[in-house]
Amino acid sequence: MDQSTTKRNKLIINLLLISAFVVILNETVMGVAIPHLMKDLGVTALAAQWLTTAFLLTMAVVIPTTGFLIQRVTTRRLYVIAMGLFVIGTAIAAIAPGFEVLLLARIVQASGTAIMLPLLMTTVMNLEPHETLGRRMGNISIVIAVAPALGPTISGLILSNLNWRFLFVFVLPIAITMLIVGMRRLHNVGKTKKVPIDITSIILSVFGFGGIVFGLSSLGEMSAGGNVALLFVPLIVGIVALVAFVSRQITLQRSDRALLNLQTFKTSTFTASILMFTVSMMGMFGVFILLPLYLQNVLGLSVLNSGLLFLPGSLLMGLLAPFVGRMYDKVGPRPLLLFGTTVATAALWALAFLLQENTSWVTFLVGHIVFSIGLAFIFTPLFTSSLGSLPKHLYSHGSATVSTVQQVAGAAGTALFISIMSGIVATAVSNGASQAEGFAQGIHTALMLGAATLSLSIVTAFFVKKAKSSAGAPVAH
Repeated sequence: MDQSTTKRNKLIINLLLISAFVVILNETVMGVAIPHLMKDLGVTALAAQWLTTAFLLTMAVVIPTTGFLIQRVTTRRLYVIAMGLFVIGTAIAAIAPGFEVLLLARIVQASGTAIMLPLLMTTVMNLEPHETLGRRMGNISIVIAVAPALGPTISGLILSNLNWRFLFVFVLPIAITMLIVGMRRLHNVGKTKKVPIDITSIILSVFGFGGIVFGLSSLGEMSAGGNVALLFVPLIVGIVALVAFVSRQITLQRSDRALLNLQTFKTSTFTASILMFTVSMMGMFGVFILLPLYLQNVLGLSVLNSGLLFLPGSLLMGLLAPFVGRMYDKVGPRPLLLFGTTVATAALWALAFLLQENTSWVTFLVGHIVFSIGLAFIFTPLFTSSLGSLPKHLYSHGSATVSTVQQVAGAAGTALFISIMSGIVATAVSNGASQAEGFAQGIHTALMLGAATLSLSIVTAFFVKKAKSSAGAPVAH
């Protein structure tokens, strides 16, 4: 590959990395803002958490279509669609008059974000040489893991002095700039081809993923004396639709017409990585939305101080990601994953038992830093091994599958953890406990669930192997 081609490929990847960081950052900016939104918009914690859950759920619904889109639409055009949707959603959010419009804006934002993530991963897999793939995936880990981790910090810094609308006003000019730069500088990667899209598969994915996450989000209401049907009916619909979705993909992929080609799961390393993604993302997103509530509602810290306490761990995770990528290229995924899952799980168990009503913020800070170190050793090996284990013609479907599972798990973790916490808070308060005592009990229980979930990933780490080298990549044009 000549120097000009290498330079062009590097430009494409870096442009996509920066753009993806901007859009993915918005997954978790609402966490710290929930107490503000509850007061300003007059909504409950269960309603406010849908600003995050709906974002993740929309991504989970849209992402399965990206395997089709990446094959049929040119790189530049797909980038413009993704950033265009994100810009529109951000602009609507900045001027939203109430909760309903803000929720709609988050859905539009998420539609663009959903396209950007698989586009980034597929492009990197196609352009990056195999011998440096781990290093490059370390950069992607900064985007996918660190951007959500930085969300609470940036949110706290903004909300300490400004209205919640400035969460979107701050991002809007950056997003517009990246859209313009991409329109002018981005090159197309590979060749497009006409592939069919199956509308039935899209409908089934909406009901499947939507039903499961909506059912989980109703757990808190059920615990607080709500309608049991709100839990079981959506869950049953979701499970049935998801089974039908999987069955239809297996049938359609025989004639190369599947919306999401599930032949990726024939690779054992890919399957093991997906299992680890599921438990890790549930734990990570659940923790990211619980901990700001603990800091503000139990310890009584300001939104600024709450956000700043997340900063050291988030920065450390970003600094470690390239190092972990280089280590992957040398030793493979298994040692890194075993270390990462053990450290992250131990930190979460410690936080579950140590975070009480009168716990020092120093304890929280140390626990979060250790937890972040563990996560840094998890995501880079998982991204690299899962996609690197696939043949080239399945890259786009593999990227879509990884991103779909990641977002569904994140949405499920967010909904499940905050619902359980809300139910326990309501029960504790009704029994005479103070609001702070109720939150402390609810967060303790939810963190224990997160630690137990993450513990499963330690076993799965033994089944993840290093990706084998594949043939040459297409050139950008």
